[in-house]
Amino acid sequence: MVIKLKVLTLRQPWATLVAEGIKKYEFRSWKTKYRGKVLIHAGTGIDKEDMKKYKDMNLKFPSRKIIAVVEIEDCLELDEKLNNKIISENNIAYGNKVRTGYAWKLNNIKKINYDKEVNGQLGLWNYDIEEKFIL
Repeated sequence: MVIKLKVLTLRQPWATLVAEGIKKYEFRSWKTKYRGKVLIHAGTGIDKEDMKKYKDMNLKFPSRKIIAVVEIEDCLELDEKLNNKIISENNIAYGNKVRTGYAWKLNNIKKINYDKEVNGQLGLWNYDIEEKFIL
């Protein structure tokens, strides 16, 4: 059965860090009211400086692939208190960078194996995927 899900395209290494359950917040300049399942798409973009931090973790960093399904649990406006909480929870994925905008809290993260190459898009976008890949 084919279902339509929202998709969020991320640069590497962030897409893989989400898929591995290491990164549990996604930072955006815009808020979303959407709550529920979202596919994580590894786009073609790479944060080269940040990739250096994770090269020794024995992870794969694919591009143009849907690599995980997550749930957006909440969308929180960032302030100093929330920034500090996120940094203290997992310094490996966030460093000590103070962010502005919104933190999308991700939950129920599940890595998936979907071999088809997919072009990414900006924002939340829709994609038809066979249900067997996300169960």
